[in-house]
Amino acid sequence: MPQFESDSLSNFLFENADVRGEIVHLDASWKKVLDRHEYPPVLRNLLGEMMAAAVLLIGTLKFKGKLTLQLKGDGPVTLGLVECTSDRLLRGLIHWQGDVDQCVGLLALLGKGVLAITLEQEPQGKKEKVERYQGIVEVMGDSLAQSLEHYLQNSEQLETRLWLAADVQAASGMLLQRMPTQQTENIVDEDAWPRMVHLADTVKDAELLSLPANEIIHRLFHEEDVRLFSALPVAFRCACSRERVQNTLRMLGEEEMQSVLLEQGLVSVDCEFCRQHYEFDAVDVAALFAGVIAAAPKKLQ
Repeated sequence: MPQFESDSLSNFLFENADVRGEIVHLDASWKKVLDRHEYPPVLRNLLGEMMAAAVLLIGTLKFKGKLTLQLKGDGPVTLGLVECTSDRLLRGLIHWQGDVDQCVGLLALLGKGVLAITLEQEPQGKKEKVERYQGIVEVMGDSLAQSLEHYLQNSEQLETRLWLAADVQAASGMLLQRMPTQQTENIVDEDAWPRMVHLADTVKDAELLSLPANEIIHRLFHEEDVRLFSALPVAFRCACSRERVQNTLRMLGEEEMQSVLLEQGLVSVDCEFCRQHYEFDAVDVAALFAGVIAAAPKKLQ
């Protein structure tokens, strides 16, 4: 079996059964997120679970594009947002208000909340446009895994189970999915799905967070015939850029930008995801609205 790789997504399937699975492990990419944001432990763990889940879900897609996983509520957590591309580049953040240290469970954090998943499929040709699909459901159950299972059951009509875990060192997850029955002589194990779920339910958070995919699979399914594929890399990557910030400032309008310049002397913008700082002086702003992109970028580390 392939050996352990950090920041990776591992796919596996059960021979002679209509069941597939994935295991994701994030460490360096997860720490890059935590280096840029200081979250209370309960929110840190929720964001880690969201990031692990986003990688697992992008692994189920058959097209090139981006998946956005979003939580919104009227409780302490007003927004949780994770983006993951089909190349497994991801970023995420959480907005909250007030004290969350005593909150236990997803419902306590969100209050009345919704879960939304947006899929953006990249165009196949120059004349095609980005195709967007969005599904929104009420948050069900008291964990992110339960809410996602509810969403997938209703939107994809595929039985799916998830196990998610996160701490200050790592974020990990496992997905099992029951595939449509194949009418072949090789698929003969009709009891495979309940048996695999029963075995997977014995996994502990500590195992998900610390063990490589091959060892987790061996511990859980050592009596099953499992094929594990080579691990795929995962990385933290923010999509912000000076050009994107410029486009946003143009939409705000020249009058608004001149007002900021008059008051502050500079237009300063910080990316919420990666904390990258951008500055625009009076010359930069004038160039923006003259249709000229400033030649010398001011991307501060």
